[in-house]
Amino acid sequence: MIFSRKRADEARQARDNGVLAAEETSTTPARGPYDVSEAPDEPRLDLGSLQIPAVPDVEVRVQADPQGVIQQVVLVHGQNALQLGVFAAPRSDGIWDEVREEIRTSLANDGAAAEEVEGERGPELRARVRTPDGVTDLRFVGIDGPRWMVRGVFQGRAAADPAAAGPLAACLDGLVVDRGQEAKPVREPLPLRLPREVAEQQAAEQQAAGPQEV
Repeated sequence: MIFSRKRADEARQARDNGVLAAEETSTTPARGPYDVSEAPDEPRLDLGSLQIPAVPDVEVRVQADPQGVIQQVVLVHGQNALQLGVFAAPRSDGIWDEVREEIRTSLANDGAAAEEVEGERGPELRARVRTPDGVTDLRFVGIDGPRWMVRGVFQGRAAADPAAAGPLAACLDGLVVDRGQEAKPVREPLPLRLPREVAEQQAAEQQAAGPQEV
């Protein structure tokens, strides 16, 4: 909210009434990922622990089991992709430093060297790995929040050139995490689910298809 001051006396009166004081002490971050307790009110796709902002030309692809539990979330824009994961973390300390080192070790064990660079959001890893489709660039980013951590893996040109992330970076900026209050082991993936209407549609389609022949 922008406070408009047409007259100096109006500004002084507002300050005296405590209107500006509430704004000046706001702890809402300038960008996300946001905790659900501090997220701005915007349209998002609710996947349970993750809420994905609506960004033009970004396709949300999910892999879910028959019960609607999501195993993987990937955002796609053109030739670029961003795979998202969200995990439980301790109340006091972030876990990205430890997770980053584990990713580096895992890549090294697979024969891929990872380079740590200082990105826009802090330390990140960049690696080039061999896949069945050829050599692929990967860029790992991590954001620690209150009792959670978001991990993103960029693929495509956005992996080597962060400036190419564009709408995918906007999705990360508008992401919301709803961790819940229940205790969870550190690093446990937070539960993701299909929206109710999507899960009901999926169940109806499976029922209409009937039993599959073996």
